[in-house]
Amino acid sequence: MMNALELNDVSKSFGRVAALEHVSYAAAPGSVFALLGENGAGKTTTIRILLGLCEPDHGSATVLGLDSRRDDLKIRSMVGYVPEQPILYDWMTVEELGRFTASFYPDGFLKRYAELIAEYELPPCARIKTLSKGMRAKVSLALAVAPDPELLILDEPTSGLDALVRREFLEGMVDRAATGRTVFLSSHQIAEVERVADTVAIMKKSRVLTVEPLEALKANTRLLSLTFKEEASFRIPFATVLDTQWQGRDGRFLGRDLAEGAEQRLAADPNVARFELKTPSLEEIFVAYMQYAEGG
Repeated sequence: MMNALELNDVSKSFGRVAALEHVSYAAAPGSVFALLGENGAGKTTTIRILLGLCEPDHGSATVLGLDSRRDDLKIRSMVGYVPEQPILYDWMTVEELGRFTASFYPDGFLKRYAELIAEYELPPCARIKTLSKGMRAKVSLALAVAPDPELLILDEPTSGLDALVRREFLEGMVDRAATGRTVFLSSHQIAEVERVADTVAIMKKSRVLTVEPLEALKANTRLLSLTFKEEASFRIPFATVLDTQWQGRDGRFLGRDLAEGAEQRLAADPNVARFELKTPSLEEIFVAYMQYAEGG
């Protein structure tokens, strides 16, 4: 089955500043793919390359089977896209903007747009320039979703939305994926992403640190907290230690791939007063990867 999008060894620099370095991953159809990273990690550059708005220096990108260099216009006609800072025609009303945009799409756009602005509680007769940041974000979302695209690309889509609308919107993205459509989103709302993402990519300073199904990422990452009776040397039982914190005789370690039999050895260690192993949240994993990439 063809992937909804793919990046193959993509690199991009602006002058001497590397925006992306050897980035490769794919988003399967019918999934919610979340791209996470700090500001400047390369998330927006990734999206611009996928849409053919800028070309990679090296490597290739495909969207819905189309080459982002050669087929950029066709890709943008087939994909719903919400940029982080959408540009709208301020002099139009919410309703007029929908009618104007409908002329570029097949029948059905205007009906779905009207349903969406009603769902988002947008006043049809209000001019765009009078709307708050959150309301403008809702207009952009309605315009992107109304064509019912196979792929929806969202760059910080819930910025400016209140908590309830953010939650409802993200749950709607899960519903879209259930119908076979794909959602690719870049977001800082890590706790909310955790509720909806199928696959997660974590970026830091132009590089991808990991790309995994969220379920596998959490299953393979554990948070170990323990207290020693006396201070002593300790071999941390992870193949990869992402984060280490010591305070006196208390230790807290977040790592990948717990060593076989580690739990039994901890239970039998006479110097371990107590220990706890648990699955960390996506936000804890994200923060640990950021620290790991900085060298601890």
